[in-house]
Amino acid sequence: MDIETSKGTTNVLKHLCGLLLALAAPCALANTGVAFVHGTGAQTNAYNDYWQPAMVDSVRGGLPNPANYVVINCDFGQYWWDSRAAGCLAGQLTNFINTKGITRLIVITHSNGGNVMRWIMSNPTYDSRYPNIISKTVRVNALAPSSTGTPLADAVMNGTVFEAAVGWLLGYQNDGVRQQQQSWMVFYNGNYLYGTSGRPALPKTFRSVVGTDVDSSPFDGDSYCGGYSQNVGLEVTQNWLNSCSDGFLNCSSQNAAGSVWFYDTARMAGGEPLSHNQSRRACFGLNNILRTDMSQ
Repeated sequence: MDIETSKGTTNVLKHLCGLLLALAAPCALANTGVAFVHGTGAQTNAYNDYWQPAMVDSVRGGLPNPANYVVINCDFGQYWWDSRAAGCLAGQLTNFINTKGITRLIVITHSNGGNVMRWIMSNPTYDSRYPNIISKTVRVNALAPSSTGTPLADAVMNGTVFEAAVGWLLGYQNDGVRQQQQSWMVFYNGNYLYGTSGRPALPKTFRSVVGTDVDSSPFDGDSYCGGYSQNVGLEVTQNWLNSCSDGFLNCSSQNAAGSVWFYDTARMAGGEPLSHNQSRRACFGLNNILRTDMSQ
């Protein structure tokens, strides 16, 4: 090999090495974290009371650094834009991002928590903290999101017997419940929220896990995952919903915003459905799917 050829080869190798290092740098510097965002109601200890340790600890275990997690505790019984709702969420996410140096944020929401995140992503100029949260967010994994509301919210606001059946999950006549009335959600989706049909796309991936049924037979061990009494209550309320529902939300509400990641029976162990209560718990391998997603 002559000197000129040798120099040319060396230069090519240098350029290739430089390119590889440049491509690898973002991965090497990435610091991924996960946030768990609860549903309707006020939470002060969502780690233990709403999600439970088995769910949270399993999922965060899939992170390169399992310590990079936050469990949100806010009051989602308020209107989404309230300082105690989206304001609280923005504050806790901002603190998490800054304290941990998070560059890639995966958000896991449940139920109305998906609407609060959609509010933030749809209204970036409403709060000075929103743009940074959006820029750091990689995706939102929305578990049973109430994207077009639920007939049960209408029933609760009208003071019917649904209060006794779903009060433990929804709360009672508060603003967070009021917003999830179906006619109200038509207005919000049409004017203030992105991601539903005919509206602009959300700036980051919003994908839903859809729960399709409720099992509550005392002779079926699967009915006890997440709490047997809660599943019995959801079996009752399912009678006022469509045939495809998780006892709280129709499937059509859960799949209305963003895209569908999967329907429960397609991915859960034994083809089991997820009730609205089970979709926030370590039931039928849901936690394992979310854990694997942490490394994606």
